[in-house]
Amino acid sequence: MKIVVITQDDPFYLPDVLPRLFDGLRGRHEITGCVLLTASPFGKKESTLKKAAKTYRIFGPRFFLHYARKFIWAKLFRRDAVRKSFEAQGIAITTLDKSINNADSLAKIRALEPDLLVSILGNEIFRASLMEVAPILNLHTAPLPRYRGLMPSFWVLRHREEQTAVSIFVVDEGIDSGLIVVQKPVEIGQKTQEDLIRETKALGMDAMVEAIERMASGAPELIENDAEKATYFSFPTREDVRAFLAAGARFF
Repeated sequence: MKIVVITQDDPFYLPDVLPRLFDGLRGRHEITGCVLLTASPFGKKESTLKKAAKTYRIFGPRFFLHYARKFIWAKLFRRDAVRKSFEAQGIAITTLDKSINNADSLAKIRALEPDLLVSILGNEIFRASLMEVAPILNLHTAPLPRYRGLMPSFWVLRHREEQTAVSIFVVDEGIDSGLIVVQKPVEIGQKTQEDLIRETKALGMDAMVEAIERMASGAPELIENDAEKATYFSFPTREDVRAFLAAGARFF
């Protein structure tokens, strides 16, 4: 299968786990392109200054300073790390100056002739017009149908869950509502949010390779993403952060 990856230029976690995707697909399927979106770790495209102010206001000074240091280090030493990871594999990068659902963007993606689109940290809601180009698999680090929406690693810790999961699903026109191709459980134990993000991102690459293999078979067994059992969470408030800490959860 010819695969086009849709992702964002996240310097924190993605460069460390992408080799698992490349190695897992090597010799079996070809990644023919990467659509690289502007980094947007909280799921919304905002200016760096606005993101910084929002982070400080909601998560507090300790969280802000921790990630500000990581951000500065990444800018100095891991700039364009995701781009370089793909280019090192000989994979062409496509950037978009409009929404991914815009006709011009769709034409760029269609020109890559994908059999399958793979979304990892995609930060836009995909419309039917994109799904018409090729089926889309998306990685969501939560036990769907529970914890649809943003920042599932925060919310599972906030609610003192003992277990979470990574889920690979076929994108439909809802939010995290498509049929599930692969789901793998993750024990939380004493993990911090940062631990959980690292583990689920790495496991997510393995799950994505497995899901691609199943899609290539032509008749994958799909798991229901039951809307009646669904829960949805958006961006946390300062009160949610207080509840997170009161539950004994740790960011790092």
